[in-house]
Amino acid sequence: AEYDFDPASQAEISVDIGDDEMKATIRVSAPGPGGTDVSAAEILAYAEGLGVMHGILQDVLLDFETRPRYDEHIVIAQGERPVNGADAKIAYMFHVDRSTINLREKDGRVDFKELDLIENVEAGQILAKKVPAEEGESGRTVTGRELPASSGADIEITAGKNVRLAEDGQSALAEINGQVILQQKGVIVVEPIFLVSGDVNHKTGNILFLGTVLVKGNVEDGFDVKAAGDIEIRGSVGKCVIDAEGSITVYQGIQGKSGGRVHAGGDVLARFIEQGTVECDGNVVVSDGIVHSRVDAKQRIICDGKHAQIVGGHLRAAEAIQARVMGSINGTETTIEAGFDPQSMEALAEYRRQKDKVEAALPDLDLNIKTLETLKQSRRGLTEEKEANLAELIEEKAQLTADLNAANKGIAELNSHLETLGTRGRVSVAGQVHQGVKVFIKNGTPLAVRNEFKSVTFYLEGNDVKVTQYEAEEIPPKRS
Repeated sequence: AEYDFDPASQAEISVDIGDDEMKATIRVSAPGPGGTDVSAAEILAYAEGLGVMHGILQDVLLDFETRPRYDEHIVIAQGERPVNGADAKIAYMFHVDRSTINLREKDGRVDFKELDLIENVEAGQILAKKVPAEEGESGRTVTGRELPASSGADIEITAGKNVRLAEDGQSALAEINGQVILQQKGVIVVEPIFLVSGDVNHKTGNILFLGTVLVKGNVEDGFDVKAAGDIEIRGSVGKCVIDAEGSITVYQGIQGKSGGRVHAGGDVLARFIEQGTVECDGNVVVSDGIVHSRVDAKQRIICDGKHAQIVGGHLRAAEAIQARVMGSINGTETTIEAGFDPQSMEALAEYRRQKDKVEAALPDLDLNIKTLETLKQSRRGLTEEKEANLAELIEEKAQLTADLNAANKGIAELNSHLETLGTRGRVSVAGQVHQGVKVFIKNGTPLAVRNEFKSVTFYLEGNDVKVTQYEAEEIPPKRS
């Protein structure tokens, strides 16, 4: 319908720039008689005239044009606040918080022996990486004024003992095998020695460490201590597994209780060994005695001390065995073997068992193959099932032949090794040798002691074990 336009009745626009120029709002009054509504373009032009030029909310303006809302404060422009960059941070490749214990389940039950309290690392392993600081994103007010942002703060990786930084300084690497620890002020170190200040028990769990382990207390029954270096135990060892690539020192004794096992790549030094199993690639040196135990040494077994007695059990050493007393008045059966490498002898026996097993299986296998091949030739072919059976038999023979060749090679190498050992094969006793002791030296005829000897050395002459005047073995130096 026609109407009379009255400019004085036009809607009025007011613009407010506030919040540190981060927001622009409008307030539009309703038009009077003869007045008209304002358009989005008119509002925008009015706001721009007052300096609003950034962050315009076009959808709000268009919505107002379609559905005007009078006498309300409506935000039509929004500024952008600056965003500071994130600080640099260090991403650690190991558990930093060692106060929490993660328990594992074994056969549906919690295994309290596997507490994972040690964080083992290997030389060259990456321990930490730096996440670089980020650049900030500047902001802008509705009037177009730029608001600068700050970049994130930098941080450096602090490499401590046995840790090095990569050339670019962006990561830290272990220089040795050991335990990684995050010290105060973010210093990363790798310790070559893991210290247990008390006993190894449910509080510590089993110990597995790529370095040397020092236990100031005892190792209680049922717990394991394994190390890539040495193991030193100031107390005693119970029915446990103690395994070191280096040497093992037990200040008190080893009480295996017919179930413990001690293995060392070097020497084993202890006050006594009782009902235990001990294996080492070096010397076994005991100050008091070895009782009802199985002890194997690739070098010597030395039982040296005022009460150094070997009673019962089975002892084997590649070079020599020495004690002050051997056997007991009661005639306890005690087996002593010297002059060969016990581990090589066991490997040789295993190769021979494999060889005998293969040689026993080959004749029947050859017969079955020959039967099928003859049948194939006479009938000019085999059924699909028999052809597959023949192929399996031929493949099995090839595998057994390879196993036989490997066994023969192993036997030849071990025999050569045993022949070139150059071991003296001696058993020396400073005091009494009681009846019940049986002495084996190399491959000679063993000597069963029926009458006591005193202060003697057993040696091999020809194929027989002979007795001569006592000659002491050189005792390896004891560790402090």
